[in-house]
Amino acid sequence: MGAGVVELGPGVVEVGAAEAVQTVPPAKRRRVLAVKTLKAAAAAAGRGPRLARRPPAIQRLFQACRAVFRGPGTVPKPAEVALLRAMLDKMRPEDFGLSPDMPFFRNRDAPATEGTPAITHTTIYKSEKFSMVLFFLPTNAVIPLHNHPGMTVFNKLLIGSMHAKSYDWADPDDPANESGASSPDGKLRLAQLIVDDVFTAPCDTSVLFPTAGGNMHRFRAVAPSAFLDILGPPYSIEEDRDCTYYTDIPYSQHPMTSNELIGDEQEGRRLAWLKEVEMPRDLKMCSVRYGGPPISGR
Repeated sequence: MGAGVVELGPGVVEVGAAEAVQTVPPAKRRRVLAVKTLKAAAAAAGRGPRLARRPPAIQRLFQACRAVFRGPGTVPKPAEVALLRAMLDKMRPEDFGLSPDMPFFRNRDAPATEGTPAITHTTIYKSEKFSMVLFFLPTNAVIPLHNHPGMTVFNKLLIGSMHAKSYDWADPDDPANESGASSPDGKLRLAQLIVDDVFTAPCDTSVLFPTAGGNMHRFRAVAPSAFLDILGPPYSIEEDRDCTYYTDIPYSQHPMTSNELIGDEQEGRRLAWLKEVEMPRDLKMCSVRYGGPPISGR
């Protein structure tokens, strides 16, 4: 190739100004000018690249949930669980219209004279297959130990810090394995402790399943907190998915504990007795209308 000519790729050359007129065919020059004109017009109209017009994160999450959750009696496949978990791990408070700078999230202790702090929740979306709900907990607010019958639940802590304690039944294949006949204080069922720790945002998404992952859990806000729950399927009294509350009794503090259970505990299988109770009277829950970024396709 002669002087003043640089090869940039197959069929593409850069030449001096005098040579360009003779090297590039007229038809090709017209096509290049047309493309440049279209790009300039798009820029003038304020239209950015196609990627800039992607749906908001909350819309993409909603669409993924519609594809993953198939209704009662189903559990998402491992690849689908991984997909939702990865999406939620990347989400931030701003995706839901929240900010740690909001007055509610200023770190303050609830005065003892006020009693148990009230918990606020707002439903982003709900159908027969899944629901998306935001919860707001002031410092010291507690969501008591409760279950999620037949549900897969994704929990994403967005703001704050919470202590979480969760259990699974020690023998999930034997739901009738309760011991009320010989217990004067009501029916008890053996459970295995799964989580007993403090989590601070940002942190990984937790997932629980109908019989694994800590299906029964309790939350206490260490600092003002907000978290997202995605439940598939949601609670439904009509479909026998009502919420049941429990109190936990350390396995060693009940006379029904046997030497076999002590051996399990020593091997690292932390056990407790769970007793079904009525919804705590001091539980204060209030619902507000969702005012965050909208989703389409309701």
